Amino acid sequence: MRYDVSLLLFFTMGLISIAECSVARDSTQIITETKSNALVFRVGEDRKLYQSYLGGKLANREEYQKIGRRRNQVYIPAGTDNLFEPAIRLVHNDGNPSLELEYADATSNRNGDIISTSIRLKDPRYPVEVLLHIEGYYNEDVFRYWTEIRHQEKKPIPLSNFASCMLHFDAPHYWLTQFHGDWASEMKMKESELTSGIKIIDSKLGTRTQMYQTPVFFLSLNKPATENSGELIAGTLEWTGNFQFAFEVDELNSLRVIAGMNPYASEYWLKPGENFVTPAFTFAYSNAGKGNASRKIHDWARNFGVLDGTKPRMTLLNNWEATFFDFDEQKLSQLFSFASELGTDLFLLDDGWFGNKYPRDNDRQGLGDWQENITKLPHGLGHLVKDAGSKGVKFGIWLEPEMVNPKSELYKKHPDWILKVPNREEHYYRNQLVLDLVNPEVQDFIYDLVDGLLTKYPGIAYIKWDCNRMMTNTYSPYLKNKQTHVYIEYVRSLYKVFDRIRAKYPHLPMMLCSGGGGRTDYGALKYFTEFWPSDNTDGLERVYMQWGYSYFFPSLALSSHVTSWGKQSLKFRTDVAMMGRLGYDIDVSHLSSADIRFSQEAIKNYKRLSSIIWQGDLYRLVSPYEENRAVLMYVSKDKSQSVVFSYNLNTRYAETFNKVALEGLDPRKNYKVEEINLLPDAKSAYPDNGKTYSGDYLMKNGLELSLNSALTSAVFEITEI
Repeated sequence: MRYDVSLLLFFTMGLISIAECSVARDSTQIITETKSNALVFRVGEDRKLYQSYLGGKLANREEYQKIGRRRNQVYIPAGTDNLFEPAIRLVHNDGNPSLELEYADATSNRNGDIISTSIRLKDPRYPVEVLLHIEGYYNEDVFRYWTEIRHQEKKPIPLSNFASCMLHFDAPHYWLTQFHGDWASEMKMKESELTSGIKIIDSKLGTRTQMYQTPVFFLSLNKPATENSGELIAGTLEWTGNFQFAFEVDELNSLRVIAGMNPYASEYWLKPGENFVTPAFTFAYSNAGKGNASRKIHDWARNFGVLDGTKPRMTLLNNWEATFFDFDEQKLSQLFSFASELGTDLFLLDDGWFGNKYPRDNDRQGLGDWQENITKLPHGLGHLVKDAGSKGVKFGIWLEPEMVNPKSELYKKHPDWILKVPNREEHYYRNQLVLDLVNPEVQDFIYDLVDGLLTKYPGIAYIKWDCNRMMTNTYSPYLKNKQTHVYIEYVRSLYKVFDRIRAKYPHLPMMLCSGGGGRTDYGALKYFTEFWPSDNTDGLERVYMQWGYSYFFPSLALSSHVTSWGKQSLKFRTDVAMMGRLGYDIDVSHLSSADIRFSQEAIKNYKRLSSIIWQGDLYRLVSPYEENRAVLMYVSKDKSQSVVFSYNLNTRYAETFNKVALEGLDPRKNYKVEEINLLPDAKSAYPDNGKTYSGDYLMKNGLELSLNSALTSAVFEITEI
């Protein structure tokens, strides 16, 4: 057997199976291993479960026994002797607010390269159990960790803390890299040292929950990790709602990391026999820097985290910046021709196509009334699908199914379908309110909308699913006296709708959008082929945003469009968009013939090289946070091809840059260097263009990849010969 990742329980007297297990003197170990890492738990003499190790895999498994007896209880409850933030807190039927968790048993199974371990903890005095679920993805070197809480008391019990995961670390110093922002300024990266006390990254926004904080982080141990050195974990939560990461350093300098749903306003009354399942916390450990951890997350995401992550994506043309709400069939037909002329695969019709009594001519009305507007589209969507197809272009459509304008037929017909606090003024954001998705009738309404469109117009080949506001003044008419359930049940209900859609339309490409980057998580991405990182498509600012997203999401999941935002050249904006899933949202009629020729050639280059960009290993070579430029490269898995992107980020003046050493190539192979994406009739200004070098030379000596002119960019194809 190539490797053994089965769950093993070691006793001092030898190896025994789980079925034979009974706890013995501080010696039972539960080991989950991946290709190069291990997570090890130990059952103590007090029958409690402790984390004894997280790090590089040991060659001799028995040596995990020699690791010191750390008192890091795996899932610490509230109410007994715990002095810090707990993983779980509840109150029993008799009013007792304490919980003790002792090890009961563990089971394990293996499905291909995935080892799944379930550990049952139980209270010795009350019928309460917590199941810890850990998955180790062997080839991807990634762990997933979530919990399941259940009880058999006579009445419901309130849960006020319910973490997915608690991890423990012991190091002299800890450095946290977080990602934050706002509309049009998403994914700003900030690194700081953790000191005594607690640091919380969270969201309380419900929908569009990641507007300010993105549920991803790096935690570096000992010193700040670089791209290629340092010990760290990269973590993210698979949840499309309120989340919380808590980092607590005690006076002994031990660190607890607690990840899960945000308990804010979410006390959950758990019924007897009901299972409360938390979302998975997914993380990768690395002792070779952020780039190594990032590539692990990318491999996992393509295989397990993103819908159809190993399959191709379509290029598209969106009408939004060309028309906004002002369009008709004639304008759209012309845009279909433009999409065909450019060479894109798909045309996406954005907001404004629906509503009759309250026509969607602006964002103040019509949302929720999902019938074609007969003034703009007298022949309906079917005509558009057919017209686009006649020009060799597929047709996609924008939806915002979770929302409603007060000025709509839906609002007047179903006031009980809306989240709003009674006896208070309605609070609007973008002139709209959130539907009460917890209500099964609303779930049916949204599913029927999507299913109805796809059934009536089977030629629809793509959906952009938007969500343009967060929850405020939140009250669910359906939940009545269980309002503390609304934030959790809303997301669960959203997943129910997605499950139904995917059961019938398993591979329909869909973009996850939320007023920009308000939803960028793997809880939703398993239903979507890609997400919209930001409404800000300024090429210069997108370099920083896409750099941040690239740490945790593979390029094929990032929708990156060429638009009119920004003062950079069309080439610069195109080169930036080619780092992700390429699209266009631009008025093509305003492009010159030279611009169209350039764009056509760029799309051909992108399609030819997209498998490397989407499926290759990403190496970030020069960070825009460290120099006035950014350089990165994608390398095919067999190291035969690479695509290098280089950007001069100076906006005013010239600057001379050093050579850049490439990474990820085979030192024994020879590679030809060729600049692509040149403007029509232009010649490369780079001295290495057209030359051949060994991989060893390219990774040690490097190339000149940056001109000294401000706001310039270059794309290089590196090919084995």
